[in-house]
Amino acid sequence: MSRKLTGVLRVYRLVSSVAAPFAPLLLARRLKRGKENGARHDERPGGSDSLRPAGALVWLHAASVGELASALPLIERIAQRNVSVLVTTGTVTSSELAEQRLPPGVVHQFVPLDAPRFIRRFLDRWQPDLALFVESDLWPNMMIETSRRGVPMILINGRLSDNSFQRWRYLPKTIGNLLARFDLCLAGTPADAMRFTELGAPRVLVSGNLKLDVPPPPADAAKLRALGDAIGGRPVIAATSTHDGEDALIIETHNRLRGNFPGLLTLIAPRHPERGPGVAELARTAGLDASLRSRGDLPRRSTDIYVADTMGELGLIYRLAPVVFVGGSLVRHGGQNPIEPAKLGAAILHGPHVWNFAEIYDALDRERGAEAVLDEDRLTAAFGAMLSDPKACARSAAAARKTVDTLGGALERTLQSLDPYLMHLLLPRRSGAGHA
Repeated sequence: MSRKLTGVLRVYRLVSSVAAPFAPLLLARRLKRGKENGARHDERPGGSDSLRPAGALVWLHAASVGELASALPLIERIAQRNVSVLVTTGTVTSSELAEQRLPPGVVHQFVPLDAPRFIRRFLDRWQPDLALFVESDLWPNMMIETSRRGVPMILINGRLSDNSFQRWRYLPKTIGNLLARFDLCLAGTPADAMRFTELGAPRVLVSGNLKLDVPPPPADAAKLRALGDAIGGRPVIAATSTHDGEDALIIETHNRLRGNFPGLLTLIAPRHPERGPGVAELARTAGLDASLRSRGDLPRRSTDIYVADTMGELGLIYRLAPVVFVGGSLVRHGGQNPIEPAKLGAAILHGPHVWNFAEIYDALDRERGAEAVLDEDRLTAAFGAMLSDPKACARSAAAARKTVDTLGGALERTLQSLDPYLMHLLLPRRSGAGHA
């Protein structure tokens, strides 16, 4: 597709081209901080040790863990149609999830840095027949180079917060140039659809949120039994996906509650596991006993704060804690995903800053499957009320589960919209003219 670039995009392409030779320095710095995989260093400049599968290839890009997790059922359904799938992500944690959860035969690669020559190298190697972009991780050079090769591009589970929408309105021609390259934009909500349309996406449909159709996170049976046995009959509360500034509030809440609830155990799972030791130190400074799961510890009878600083184990916490505070919401982050605890039978508490999942939280609050807490005092009172009235806690958990079940269906709607594109990919294979 030939489309004249705006001045902003031309400057971006020039700057990213000039910066490309310095990519090894950037990657070396990120490697020292644990943000890159040294064994796969050639993937960031667009290379790969993997071979391109024969036949039609769908390329799906998801920024990180959350986006990839939401797309896993879709990836599985596409792979079942005998279409090869390449998945790219941008973080080490998402690569670990890909290794654990991608269907057999699906290839994972780190997304190349957004410099023209790196993107061209990537596209030369993989020659995708269809490109799917998840949510909102839209890099200009990646979109420009892909569309110039005539590869159909579709945005799935499209999400655009009001804050991002307001920022893009200052550059309407630039964002319009990029969004116009999509053949189809599948938006998560009517509000998202309105924003994408106003910014220039030519064909927008509301498909719903794929996260609502993702199966609940798994839990290893032996680990679940071991952790449950260690907890025993103690009262339990949990805070998951917490961000800096929230852990201290949770710890203070524990201190306020433990006098009324002897033996209280608080589970904290920070959004970024590397923050675990710092969270434990906060607890110790507050005079509490803290243990770290990453060190192989289980809660002792004396443990007040158990820090679950590991990857892929939220399924354990949601199965064991009757009420959970979902983080990123008492600080101005936008809130983390409430769907997983809802599906696994936990009542939900959250702060006021939940614009990342606004429609879902609105529905949960409306049906009393979740409760908004504005500050530390309200958080303490809400946890205390749930611990004091297990039946009310169970009713809230049941309402949360029913709400997310009712809101589902995005996976089937997304597949229905993709069907014409996937059928087109299979036509050459039926006629015996495979794509090498």
